[in-house]
Amino acid sequence: MDSALRKNSIPQAIAEIRDVLGDRLSTAQAVRDHHGKDQTWNPGASPDGVAFVHSTDEVQKIVAICGKYGTPIIPYGTGTSLEGHFTAPFGGISIDLSAMNRILEVNAADLDCRVEAGVTRKQLNAHLRDQGLFFPVDPGADASLGGMTATRASGTNAVRYGTMRENVLNVTAVMANGEVIRTGSRAKKSSAGYDLTRLMVGSEGTLGVITEVALKLYGIPESIVAAVCPFPSVEACCNATITAIQMGIPVARIELVDAEHVKAFNAYSKLDLKVTPTLFLEFHGTEASAHEQAETFAAIAADLGGGPYSMAAKEEDRQKLWQARHDAFWATKSLVPGKDAFATDVCVPISRLAECVTATQQDLAANGLYGPIVGHVGDGNFHVVLFCDRADSAEVKKVKEVYGRLIDRAIAMGGTSTGEHGIGSGKVAYLEKEHGPALAIMRDIKRALDPKNIMNPGKNAAI
Repeated sequence: MDSALRKNSIPQAIAEIRDVLGDRLSTAQAVRDHHGKDQTWNPGASPDGVAFVHSTDEVQKIVAICGKYGTPIIPYGTGTSLEGHFTAPFGGISIDLSAMNRILEVNAADLDCRVEAGVTRKQLNAHLRDQGLFFPVDPGADASLGGMTATRASGTNAVRYGTMRENVLNVTAVMANGEVIRTGSRAKKSSAGYDLTRLMVGSEGTLGVITEVALKLYGIPESIVAAVCPFPSVEACCNATITAIQMGIPVARIELVDAEHVKAFNAYSKLDLKVTPTLFLEFHGTEASAHEQAETFAAIAADLGGGPYSMAAKEEDRQKLWQARHDAFWATKSLVPGKDAFATDVCVPISRLAECVTATQQDLAANGLYGPIVGHVGDGNFHVVLFCDRADSAEVKKVKEVYGRLIDRAIAMGGTSTGEHGIGSGKVAYLEKEHGPALAIMRDIKRALDPKNIMNPGKNAAI
């Protein structure tokens, strides 16, 4: 259906959805704008209506209505994504899943659970704590687990526990044809049929609306030790990380923060760190093993000029440290008032990490741009927050050029345009460069499952 026909049919779709939801279907401008713009400078686009759903059955009814009229559907969780995932460039209906926030089952003996898509990671972990369990994937924001699944999120714990790709057992999703499917069982492994779970994880709402997620769980470690270690250079930080990974130290978290981030943390989060490239680390295990891991890393750091090395075993000290890391975007933004922030990420083989980070820093310096770097360096993933005055066309041009070279550099090194932010609408242009002919296969899958192209059009591999 062409865009004109789509637009003309939207009032009919809205009327029928209102019959289903009543006043839980909003067309108020403020509500629509809130559901059409993320936290970055990606251009926003508001949907024509926002449907606040309470069940898979309601999602199914809305998808059926939208399918009848060719009306675009844009799933919405908590709105924390960074690549324009929930903007509505073709209008349509935003399906807000935040009220679908029930924890449906916890199977402690099997270390798994099933939750509705609107459950957040903090909500789940608060529920699990008394059972001695936790869910480890931590992207920083208190994102919904449905959104984390749809964007294949990861975060600070990925080096030990993996990403959403490794931790989702199955999903329940409403497909474009209105059918509800469950993509797998609770079994830890299966060789039955195509792996539809992996297909849906990272699909960004372009293949179906995820309404439930089954997840792996883990036992809360007996001991958790956090550590901070300053280094003379970013390269030394990266080399220490590489050595630790190669030695098989089971580091739970290993985060690089450059000197600019340390400066921002000291001001914003009231820390007192040496202003130099620094690693934040966390070790999980028994009392003895966690401290042994920390001490082994301290020796690695010393050989590379790192230190002094400080450890934090108290819960409140660890929480303060990691909250500072999670507030990195806002901390650096506070140092550059009046400028817009453009957060992006890439991921490269860990052997090329130091080279990629150093080349990026040199590119930023050569262009007179402010771009603090932070990263989950244990898996080769790092983030750059690019700042510019959007009223300054010359500066905007420089930022876009540096951004493009960063992605080109990562792909040339055998990496990817995004380690965890996803494609959304922001990085669509780089998919072909990264995947080549494989992109055509992705689009064939999209057309087969969503022939009317109603599921989050314009995002990821969707056209």
